[in-house]
Amino acid sequence: MAHIISITNQKGGVGKTTTAINIAAGLSAMHKRVLLVDLDPQGNASSGSGIESANKTCLHLFMENAPINQVIKKSTYGYDVIPGNYSLTQCDINLMNHPRKAFFLKQSLVPVMDQYDYILLDCPPALNNLTLNAQSCANYLVVPVQCEFFALEGLTKLLGTIEQVKKQINPQLKVLGLIRTMFDGRNRLTQYVSAELEKHFSERVFSSVIPRNIKLAEAPSHGKPVMYHEPKSQGALAYLALSAEIDRKANAKQYANLLKESV
Repeated sequence: MAHIISITNQKGGVGKTTTAINIAAGLSAMHKRVLLVDLDPQGNASSGSGIESANKTCLHLFMENAPINQVIKKSTYGYDVIPGNYSLTQCDINLMNHPRKAFFLKQSLVPVMDQYDYILLDCPPALNNLTLNAQSCANYLVVPVQCEFFALEGLTKLLGTIEQVKKQINPQLKVLGLIRTMFDGRNRLTQYVSAELEKHFSERVFSSVIPRNIKLAEAPSHGKPVMYHEPKSQGALAYLALSAEIDRKANAKQYANLLKESV
């Protein structure tokens, strides 16, 4: 049964889609079966995975009840993708008054739950119906956070929103961790915000830190995860470490049970 992880932040420009693409590639490199779902109308998770066009997208899951296997595309980087594009904006509007507007994605994913180890959901930077669909079916949230002045305030609001989602839609939803992105350790503000994140959210903060890195910034323009663009770059190594950390945390109970059985 797949772990469903929603990669989300209501604030744009925090490296959310970059994180989704590179976690997909990192987990795939660890021989995990991965499906990346592009729920953002910008479609950057699709293009950043080398998928420039597709006959069917997330729109067809939501609005036409298309069989999910007809929508899935294989990337050349070891993971599968359900593409997204600008048409999802109209999809969000059409879902507005539907009585089960938050549960279309959950229903669509059921047939492939046993085909993957991880299903990653790249959400738009807004709390809209597409994001609600992601939160309704996710087991975990992974939240990229840029270490800047407004990060803590925005994060507090986001965590408040998550609590409302848990109460009203998905009681099983948990925050797997917060990722410090675009990290520059030479910057005093970065150091301060990072320390505050660790102080207030402690075990929720991933140990892995994603640095500012030119190769990481270049990779999407080539339609590649950074580890296929420049595998020895700091960005590639950081996302490989983060992927391993996510796998450990998501499977912590399973690993603990295996340890008990071996004693």
